[in-house]
Amino acid sequence: MAWLRRNALMIYAGIAVAYMLVPIAVIAVFSFGETPRDRLNFSLDGGFTLEYWTSVFSIDELNDAMILSLELAALTTLIATVIGTLMALALVRHSFFGRRGANLLIVLPMATPEVVIGAALLSLFVIYGLALGFTTLLIAHVMFSISFVVVVVRSRLIGFDRSIEEAAADLGATPLQTFRYVTLPLLAPGVMAAGLLAFALSIDDFVISNFNSGTTVTFPLYVYGAALRGIPIQVNVFATLLFALTVAAIALTIWQQRRAEQMAAVRPEQEEEPFARAPAPGVAGG
Repeated sequence: MAWLRRNALMIYAGIAVAYMLVPIAVIAVFSFGETPRDRLNFSLDGGFTLEYWTSVFSIDELNDAMILSLELAALTTLIATVIGTLMALALVRHSFFGRRGANLLIVLPMATPEVVIGAALLSLFVIYGLALGFTTLLIAHVMFSISFVVVVVRSRLIGFDRSIEEAAADLGATPLQTFRYVTLPLLAPGVMAAGLLAFALSIDDFVISNFNSGTTVTFPLYVYGAALRGIPIQVNVFATLLFALTVAAIALTIWQQRRAEQMAAVRPEQEEEPFARAPAPGVAGG
């Protein structure tokens, strides 16, 4: 009983994590399964097979939707990460009129329901006469991804040791050189984490994309449409591959973050006193 009380929190956390991972595990298992008998009934009676892993690219519509989602997510990540990082630097390191209001506005898209954001963006595009398609999807994805990038990078900046930058300036580095060789490498884990989050949000989004896609079909929109007639097993294979790629990227980010923390914690060792190194008179000669 005492052991249970000591480890209750860890047990609870383990159950919660397992609960979240069960659907992903089911998808991975059924990527090796036989074709479902109907769209709501999956069966592994036929055993496991590698057929759908070897023919994962056999559906042209699915391939086109996945490629489009990857392109959209990559552009969204690049644009949102650059803009969000610069915004985080401005909010943390500079004082200006409207700074508190800007902090509030950054959080609002994160707290607003996606249905509201999607409908509002659709109204905006219709008012200005923009044709719905890849461009409107890119604008929408960048818009809701920036907030998450700012929050992640800002949290990294708040705990940043400014004395390292001051030391670089004292040694003659220009502001640009300090940012390139000191600030950016130490911020890299936070920036990478923010970029991965923006990528995951973009490639996973359905609600906002459904409002502003027009005839453009992303991977989530394809899965939604395919669910009406039966989701192909290749979708499970794609989902498993994306999850594996995400896990690898997160592991790389954690490694980079620990490496950056170790680099930031390094301090030059204190030099020994010159008299301590010099031999005492008469000792060397015996």
